[in-house]
Amino acid sequence: MLGGRYAVGPALGVGASATVHEAIDTTLGRRVAVKVLHAALAADEGFLARFRAEARAAAALSHPNILRVYDWGEGPERPLQSGEAAPTGPWLVSELMTGGSLRDLLDRGHLLSIGQARRLGAEAASALDHAHRRGLVHRDIKPANLLFDEDGRVVIADFGLARALAEAAVTEPSGALLGTARYASPEQARGLSVDGRADVYALALVLVEAVTGNVPFSADTTIATLMARVGNDLHPPVDLGPLVPALARAGRSMADTRSDAGRLSADLSAVAGEVGRADRLPITLASTPRTQSVRAADPADVTEHGAPMPAVAATRTGPRRRFGPALRVLSFLAALALVATGVVVSGVFVPTRVVPSVVDASERAAVAELQTRGLKGEVTRRVYRDGTQPGQVLDQNPDSGAARKANKPVELIVSRGPPPVAVPNLGGGRTEQEALALLEGAGLVVGERASEYSAHPRGIVINWEPNSGEVPRGSKVNIVVSDGPPPVPVPDFFNQPVDQAVRELRRLGLEPVREKVFHDTVTPGFVVSTSPAAGQEAPHGSKVTIKESQGPELIAVPDVQGKTVEQARSALEAAGLKVGDIFGERKRGHVKATDPEAGEKVRRGTSVDLFVP
Repeated sequence: MLGGRYAVGPALGVGASATVHEAIDTTLGRRVAVKVLHAALAADEGFLARFRAEARAAAALSHPNILRVYDWGEGPERPLQSGEAAPTGPWLVSELMTGGSLRDLLDRGHLLSIGQARRLGAEAASALDHAHRRGLVHRDIKPANLLFDEDGRVVIADFGLARALAEAAVTEPSGALLGTARYASPEQARGLSVDGRADVYALALVLVEAVTGNVPFSADTTIATLMARVGNDLHPPVDLGPLVPALARAGRSMADTRSDAGRLSADLSAVAGEVGRADRLPITLASTPRTQSVRAADPADVTEHGAPMPAVAATRTGPRRRFGPALRVLSFLAALALVATGVVVSGVFVPTRVVPSVVDASERAAVAELQTRGLKGEVTRRVYRDGTQPGQVLDQNPDSGAARKANKPVELIVSRGPPPVAVPNLGGGRTEQEALALLEGAGLVVGERASEYSAHPRGIVINWEPNSGEVPRGSKVNIVVSDGPPPVPVPDFFNQPVDQAVRELRRLGLEPVREKVFHDTVTPGFVVSTSPAAGQEAPHGSKVTIKESQGPELIAVPDVQGKTVEQARSALEAAGLKVGDIFGERKRGHVKATDPEAGEKVRRGTSVDLFVP
């Protein structure tokens, strides 16, 4: 027993650093994998400290494509039974993967189709992105660390363990190359520090190998293999079709120009429609109980110093071996422990359901449909894709028609909608029509339109929102268009020189127009009034009329001689004059003379005296 709860069976596989066992978790009644590191590691205090830290970090990861670490510990336990040695080194407990590894698949001569490689790569890259964003780098991505369950789900094994092992004095001397040389990145080959992009590079090589059977840059020696990729970008074979651009970006020699894991996952997801739905992988399930005879290590699958890098859960493809009384005792003890503790394991007998097709349905409808079939749906990834609606199911795992345990969720990939597009720059003096053309070309539309006064000419776009970044295709962009400069209040120029008023109006952006008028009191050449009047607002650039005084209006006294007094009165008033005094004895006679005299010019309204004989 390990940790007081794990009934450990015989070894499934033995590597240079660890032995993998199948075990029974007697507390939960489930099969698990127990990886026991060799006893020599327990004496390395530096390794133990790193092992504890890495184990905690790995156990904190939660992603459907990362091998789940359930527990860990260190130190010996009591023997399984009399005469059989117990595991004595540090140990990890993880989920048991019964579908073998990608290495096993390739060793049996099964290459992946482009569709299978795309799906495996997208899921593995998504898992790497999850770990990288939490500060954990794998450092040993290779086919042997890509494991499958009975449904073909791929998981990445040994997260957090590669670094602890590589830095252990008992297994790796100081300065040793970290990671398997066959899939090491150029920066690893140069002895530089690495980040998550080293994992992305290794995954790109693995995917090329999975389809073609050949590892890029492979040479006769480890050193030649490493140096071949320093300064040389990966050029994926054309056989990989739509995967070529994504893998080329992931396989760039310079890490700064290489895709990160999130970008690689998105790139591979984006071409799903081009490669079609992938067939199920030819998984060979191992029956229980079974052990494995460990194959000889591939020379290219070892570290710089020849130590194989074992996976957390080894597959079991070797010959059958009778476990004898030991296994029967273990099975009996495990069952007895369950009964004694009163644990009811609801997952022992789980019904199997046929998975329906929920692709193209909405997320809510897909989950509801699965529930009606006695299954659960779980969104494992959300991606952008042209021609789709947000919430639309793009892919599912497993495919329709497959058998699925009712307690295992059907994994859904759901659309976030079309990929986001960059908001174009609508400034730079562009007119409203030019801005509309730019938005249409970018796949965006105009939302609200407003106008404001500004120093820009009328009709020029002066602001837009959002004004930068990326937004979903079809989003609305609000624009603000200039109404030109604001209107100007007309100053009061009354009784000021006209030339002075002209200069001031031009300074204010208005166009002065001069008009002469008569005025009795305002000096000629001075302002009588303006139109618009003083205090009113005039649009910028509009005309303002200045009424310029030309002095009082003078009227010629009409000739009324010989007219009656009333006739003379009518003629004078019609001319804008008034009748003054009337002199003479016969006030009703005919006018003989006037004062001022006929023809003399006088101001309008002047009184004219009449003389009657």
